[in-house]
Amino acid sequence: MNFTKILLFVFACVFAVGTVSAAPWNPFKELERAGQRMRDAIISAGPAVATVAQATALAKGK
Repeated sequence: MNFTKILLFVFACVFAVGTVSAAPWNPFKELERAGQRMRDAIISAGPAVATVAQATALAKGK
């Protein structure tokens, strides 16, 4: 009897924690954030790529 009450209480707690959520998980939002981070990384790498291209052009004598 005591074990049943404890098991029921634990089940109720797990159920309560499992059903309450601050915000639903949205995989498309995560995918959009990853795309934005990739875009920002490419934009920030642009000047470095241009500098490397200039350096290789100078090294080749063009």
